[in-house]
Amino acid sequence: MGARDTALNALIACRKNGAWPNAVLKEYIARDHLDSRDGALATRLCYGVLQNRSKLDFYLKQLLTGKLKNLHPAVRDILHLGLYQLYEMDKIPESAAVNESVALVKKYCPKQSSAKGLVNGVLRNAARQKGQLREPVSYEDRYSHPEKLIALLKASLPKGKLEPMLIADNQAPDMTVQVNTLKITTAALIERLASEQVSAQPHPWMPDCLILSGTGSLEHLESFRQGLFYVQDPAAKLSVLCAELPGDRDIRLLDCCSAPGGKSFAAAIAMGGRGSITSCDIHPHKTALIENGAARLGLTNITARLQSAAEPVAEWNSAMDVVIADVPCSGYGIIRKKPDIRYKDPAEMEDLPDLQLSILKNQADYVRPGGLLVYSTCTVLKRENEEVVRAFLESREDFAVEPLPLPDVFPKNETGMLTLIPGEYDTDGFFICRLRRKP
Repeated sequence: MGARDTALNALIACRKNGAWPNAVLKEYIARDHLDSRDGALATRLCYGVLQNRSKLDFYLKQLLTGKLKNLHPAVRDILHLGLYQLYEMDKIPESAAVNESVALVKKYCPKQSSAKGLVNGVLRNAARQKGQLREPVSYEDRYSHPEKLIALLKASLPKGKLEPMLIADNQAPDMTVQVNTLKITTAALIERLASEQVSAQPHPWMPDCLILSGTGSLEHLESFRQGLFYVQDPAAKLSVLCAELPGDRDIRLLDCCSAPGGKSFAAAIAMGGRGSITSCDIHPHKTALIENGAARLGLTNITARLQSAAEPVAEWNSAMDVVIADVPCSGYGIIRKKPDIRYKDPAEMEDLPDLQLSILKNQADYVRPGGLLVYSTCTVLKRENEEVVRAFLESREDFAVEPLPLPDVFPKNETGMLTLIPGEYDTDGFFICRLRRKP
């Protein structure tokens, strides 16, 4: 198995089974025994095709003699892979892009008698006409975001922010990790990673955060196995920092939608390993992820619990100093990491604000008088963010928003709400709101 086989198999799994590309790639790269170089190529190819599908189809329509819709799905996947290598990658020889694509047809489409000649002809023609085809004009074709999604984003984003977000959605995100300062300092971890042939640069505005390159599989790094760091986007870490958790006294914290546990890990480290954190999820395999992550990091103040965020727990009423409610959402802020989210039907997510408000109201009951409630999502849609907060405040007069304590790179915040937009601070799209229960 080569990198292109792995990428094709991952694309087929995403198309046929609705698999998440990050999860299926991790599984298939291990299954196919790819080294770090081929694993990186497989990942680039799979993500690149998912991020540019409409753009690649725009080119295909100009190259095909027949209709795009008449292509066998696997043949279309193979053509996407070949075109992506020809038009979007500058270090792949044209002959390799064409010949390897033909080899994939032989292997995966043996019953499609004309497919070999079609793929060979279309890709050779594409190579000859590189730079001569019409370029896409619409955002839908240029950035491969469906028209319905573009309309949703445009309605929620400030003027001038839409196109930078669409561009950012198609870029490879940095590998950002948070330092486990309970075990090591940031400076010492940079040196340790260098000894493992990994480059680490301090993040420009998030403390104890590093941008890594040359990692290969993190599980192969001894520093990772020893729990010296964990993977987390700066936006998610910022939502925890906005809670201003004390490290000099014990508090009770509830993370109601915790898996895979990044916010709980950030909170445990900020709390200096003191106090208690209850980390909840509704799936047993996800609570296991939390437990395993906490064990690797040596965070003993975290307890994972199988619990729905929408179901009341009487024993928690007015018992928590801090509640973090990072609720289920449309995920439109993390398209750069999960590119297939863009292709999901927005109509399937119209009921999310009702669920989010229900969870927020339920979690509010657990906050003690004077305590803090942090509401967050990984989307940029106002209907899931500001509008949910406003509806909550109309129903709960005992809560009020508080200004967010933000790093100096951000403007001073007075509203108690912040939307991070991809393309603005090089983070995931994220919403954070800080709510105080009145004493």
